[in-house]
Amino acid sequence: MFIVLLRFSDNKPQASHFIDGHNAWIKRGFDSGIFLLAGTLHPNAGGTLLAHNIDRKSLEALVQEDPFVAERVVSAEIHEVTPGRVDERLVFLKGNR
Repeated sequence: MFIVLLRFSDNKPQASHFIDGHNAWIKRGFDSGIFLLAGTLHPNAGGTLLAHNIDRKSLEALVQEDPFVAERVVSAEIHEVTPGRVDERLVFLKGNR
């Protein structure tokens, strides 16, 4: 699984121009079963995603399709996590990398 950090850049003031496309991109990620969580980094630092059922190369390509990334509103960091111990509600993550 992966944690994707989308940190605002100096181009943050342009976010309002690309928010609809960014939200549509997030919806596509959820609709495809790749995104499990989307949230805000505080304080007002950007966003984060929890992704699974995708390989790193494909996720990197998907992240580049985000209008916020393409227009340099955010910079993306992708961190791969191999779950060791998980709450029983998240046990399905142990087999997916």
